[in-house]
Amino acid sequence: MNFLENQSIQCGTKSLDLRDPVVMGILNLTPDSFFDGGNYSSSEDLLKKVEQMINDGASIIDIGAISTRPGAQILTSEEETERLIEPLALIRRSFPDVILSVDTFRKTIASAAVNEGADIINDISGGLMDDEMIPYICMQKVAYVLMHMQGTPDTMQVNPQYDNVVQEVAEFFMSQFVRFKQAGKENIILDPGFGFGKTVDHNFKLLAAIQEYASYCYPILAGVSRKSMINKVLGISPSDALNGTTVINTMALMRGAHILRVHDVKPAVEAIKLYIRYKQSQYT
Repeated sequence: MNFLENQSIQCGTKSLDLRDPVVMGILNLTPDSFFDGGNYSSSEDLLKKVEQMINDGASIIDIGAISTRPGAQILTSEEETERLIEPLALIRRSFPDVILSVDTFRKTIASAAVNEGADIINDISGGLMDDEMIPYICMQKVAYVLMHMQGTPDTMQVNPQYDNVVQEVAEFFMSQFVRFKQAGKENIILDPGFGFGKTVDHNFKLLAAIQEYASYCYPILAGVSRKSMINKVLGISPSDALNGTTVINTMALMRGAHILRVHDVKPAVEAIKLYIRYKQSQYT
């Protein structure tokens, strides 16, 4: 299915309508995520959070079992599986119609997640941390988030450097497109990777370039929620960064983002509603 023609993307057996932007709600199953780690002590708490995000307007729930904050130590595959699969299966049974995304860079985890009903695989490494990921994804109906990252989570914020960050991220996307096109896979989502091996300046240059990446005819995901590009400019902590997140999300929408990945669903949904109303006024 061609995104440019249909303004939708196939996610497993489900179709995600992107004629208007949508929200991806973050569900961290980790004790050490930079903002909301360790929030769910029971299955009941977990399901309540998912239900709240859906009721607030999330179209996608993005489930992660390992922290990818700067300096994070990567769990083993066994540890990631132990944290992820049972909650994923529970959420899938409880909310059969919602689109579920799994945040992993490992093919083995992606395979297990797809077997439990995941509709999207969200890979922070864009296929570079596991050589088996892209060949596996190309054989599946699930959608794939192709994200750019310089380095790995434990090293990515140690003096990241680019000659031209916008061009180098574009070149990365182009090099990976070849592998997907050879397999005839089109349901790809692009993520410039805000905060993943980038300085504040790099992040704002990528924000301004979203429209350029949208011209590649794939939907664009913007994941800026409570990140350092907001906190460092405003001199605040992640817990105080909701207003800044909404501002940057609105900028991303104005530049052409299709999916906002956020911790706080309701404010992002409200930003989208206002953006849609603004867009409508341009044509009336």
